Amino acid sequence: MADKYQIPFINACIRSFAKRVGLPVRNVFQYLYRFKGVDFLVDFYPTLHLQSVDDTVDDLIVMCKKNGGALE
Repeated sequence: MADKYQIPFINACIRSFAKRVGLPVRNVFQYLYRFKGVDFLVDFYPTLHLQSVDDTVDDLIVMCKKNGGALE
């Protein structure tokens, strides 16, 4: 991780996702890890950090659904 803001950004996205779906952060992290959301955040950080956290959460929802996850 070359950017010192990458971990705080990923943390903010996970917390925002948890708030949106109404689940504890721990459960959301496990969900995102299982359905490749964490990989998505790490791999596409250079692009994702240029948009809002809310937009990133929207993208996470789409990405996880494509990988078999269904929360909403």
